Amino acid sequence: MRTALSRRTFVGAALTLPALGSAALLRAAEPDLSELRDLTTGARPIDAKERLARIGRAQALMRRHDIAAVVIEPGASLSYFTGIQWGRSERVTAAVLPREGEALVVTPFFEEPSVRETLDVAAEVRVWQEDESPLALVAAWLKERGLAKGRLGIEETARFFVADGLVARLPDMRLVSADPVVRGLRMIKSPAEIALMQLATNVTLAAYRWTWVRVEAGMTGRDVSALMDAATRKLGGDPEFSMALVGEASAYPHGSRQVHRITPGEVLLMDCGCSVHGYESDVSRTFSYRSVRPDVRRVWETVAKGQQVARAAARIGAPAGSIDDAVRAFYEREGYGPRYRLPGLSHRTGHGIGMDGHEPVNLVHGETTPLAAGMCFSNEPGLYLPGKFGVRLEDCFHMTATGPQWFSTPPVSIDEPI
Repeated sequence: MRTALSRRTFVGAALTLPALGSAALLRAAEPDLSELRDLTTGARPIDAKERLARIGRAQALMRRHDIAAVVIEPGASLSYFTGIQWGRSERVTAAVLPREGEALVVTPFFEEPSVRETLDVAAEVRVWQEDESPLALVAAWLKERGLAKGRLGIEETARFFVADGLVARLPDMRLVSADPVVRGLRMIKSPAEIALMQLATNVTLAAYRWTWVRVEAGMTGRDVSALMDAATRKLGGDPEFSMALVGEASAYPHGSRQVHRITPGEVLLMDCGCSVHGYESDVSRTFSYRSVRPDVRRVWETVAKGQQVARAAARIGAPAGSIDDAVRAFYEREGYGPRYRLPGLSHRTGHGIGMDGHEPVNLVHGETTPLAAGMCFSNEPGLYLPGKFGVRLEDCFHMTATGPQWFSTPPVSIDEPI
């Protein structure tokens, strides 16, 4: 679990040090990472062969759902199919996957060399000048290919002005969601994808082990996050988020702007993840510094049981929402809730994960999508006591034909919290 707010609030604490005006102070504050080694040196990134196979499966789904083509803007889905690593701006770079044949990539003329650096599949690249419309370019290409009638799929994160501009230039086309194609493929991970997610998880766990023993009284959440990020980088991961919530801040799933410092017996809730070749981890751990209060231990052990309830409910063919229902029923028997009320579990039990930290579908009440082999989820049934503290344990799993398999094994005791 994480949000843009949590990243903005808790990541990059070391960046405050240069304000002290001394490079020497910055160097002195850097942790000794010499005992850590890069765990990702043997990682195998997704190759062109797998991306081409994805496009082939997408085209089969387009024919099945009567979709002429799919439009994708920069982001995880563009990388998923083409390898292109690019950001969004008012200057449109996009890909169009047709029902048959090679894809189209449109990009500004002056950006073409940079876009080609990460393009990993055969595709026609058409460029547009600053006084031209990229959407007119897409419309013309679709007409040339005989695809300017019928249904045009729009990937779910595409911006309104892109979709609106296309429909204005393609009067014989109807815009539809590309979810049956893009989401339908991305939800089911291949062995290569799962291997990268496992490696990202291994990095995060190693960073936790290194960080926890270096936590000291008086540290703030930002101090702890800075240690975690430094360790993650040295271990070969790209930090995506590192949230460290101290004391009462842990009672609020994404923290508080108030500054809390670690003291003996205080709760430290950490939620951290990284990416390896574009695939993410997401692991939460809740610690108690030096000693454990009875109330903290009691809640921690209940959450640990909640994780196991969720795992037991994860069966092939079961509706994704049934996992959330099972956890809430257990918590309500323990006196929490009901439903999302506090003290209790105020958020869903889990979310999909892959190239994005949060992907469809979610483990939430009412979600009817059946679980299938290759789906990946977080399992994070936290408990939050406003004004006191919160506990969240989060471990991701992927579905196999015989049931769920952990990426990280949940801890069994707050005395051995990693």
